[in-house]
Amino acid sequence: MKEELRYIGEKIVENESVLAEKIYQLIDSEYTKGLNKAGAPQAILIEYRGELIKYFGEALYSDQDLINKKVTDWGVKAATFAIKYDVSLSNALRAVSFYRTVIWDVFTEELKKKQFAAITMLDVSKIIDPLLDKVFSVIGEVYENRSNELMKIAYTALEELSVPVVPIIDDIAVIPIVGSIDTNRAQLIMETSLNQGTKLNLHTVLFDVSGVPIIDTMVADQMFKIIKALKLTGIQAMITGIRPEIAQTIVSLGLDFKDVETAATLQQALNHLGLSIDSKPQYGKNGKKALNKRVNSQ
Repeated sequence: MKEELRYIGEKIVENESVLAEKIYQLIDSEYTKGLNKAGAPQAILIEYRGELIKYFGEALYSDQDLINKKVTDWGVKAATFAIKYDVSLSNALRAVSFYRTVIWDVFTEELKKKQFAAITMLDVSKIIDPLLDKVFSVIGEVYENRSNELMKIAYTALEELSVPVVPIIDDIAVIPIVGSIDTNRAQLIMETSLNQGTKLNLHTVLFDVSGVPIIDTMVADQMFKIIKALKLTGIQAMITGIRPEIAQTIVSLGLDFKDVETAATLQQALNHLGLSIDSKPQYGKNGKKALNKRVNSQ
């Protein structure tokens, strides 16, 4: 039995280039046109296909652990190549399915020529089918990881857009917060306010929370941490836009905002700082000390 498997395996290895070409012929023209249009090198495609065919042949007479590793590495490499040239997951998996057809064509031909025992067919299937399953699994994992990576990038970009820093004058800026605040977003708000506070040389940051649906113990705790971190860098912070229903929730939860400056509206906060929305600020860099003095004295 081992001799029969070795014979078939060696036949597959010897004809890897021919079999790779057969796979090319089996795959539909639209798939091939898409690869060519994307600039996928045909020589590399044939090389990859011949490589996997060779592994299938070697699997019939070589160490299974070694072949498993080779097939796994091939799956990662092939999936990365496919992603690079915009091949969909369904097309990538469908292309791999043709390997089974080509391998079985060789096996059937040799079975007739050599009159191998019928059980040989089962033995070949037991070896090659799990390897094909491994390839499908690895390719699927690579695509899934890539998809998760893109989603993470998109989510990060969306989060960054959700924490805009709007300068009012040289040393005062507003950060309007819209939507729920979880631990990750609170960390982003802290990083953004600290980084932009230093970059813009801010003295005061106004957090407008009129767009935050609820302020509970967790949200309040996160905001306190942000304000404390800003204070350590010399930046004062105020919270504006606490709606009446939010204020009731804060009171019912027993949250202590006594150490945090608050204002009902952004306009009130600006008036508190000596600014008027309807008039031009009368102090910038040259009047910075006067502004600081006014804020500190309140």
